[in-house]
Amino acid sequence: MNKINIKQLENRLINSQYPYKKENKAAVKDFGQILDNIKRVNEDIVFSKHALVRMDNRNIELSSIELEKLKTAINKAEDKGVKDALILIGDKAFIASVKNKTIITTFNKEQIKENVFTNIDGAVIV
Repeated sequence: MNKINIKQLENRLINSQYPYKKENKAAVKDFGQILDNIKRVNEDIVFSKHALVRMDNRNIELSSIELEKLKTAINKAEDKGVKDALILIGDKAFIASVKNKTIITTFNKEQIKENVFTNIDGAVIV
């Protein structure tokens, strides 16, 4: 975990998943469980509302295999220090905020042709 305070991650994870309850305060936490929960949360990809609308308007559907490729591409971009990436999977393109693991927008093959992609600092072709 690159320069990340474990206590901050634990607090973020607990606060984002559970509403405040008194009994949670007294619960004993196992470090391994907390770490596993953090890893699971960090593996998920989020689609912005804008991306979902674009996918619907452009009839873009993702298979489970393509979704796994998208996760892999984001992880590769993160490993290289990319912040905002263009991810190409077949005839589909995605602009992603790598840090937030969020798909910002999507393109189909018609929008990809003769288009200029801005505000990215890396590309992953899967």
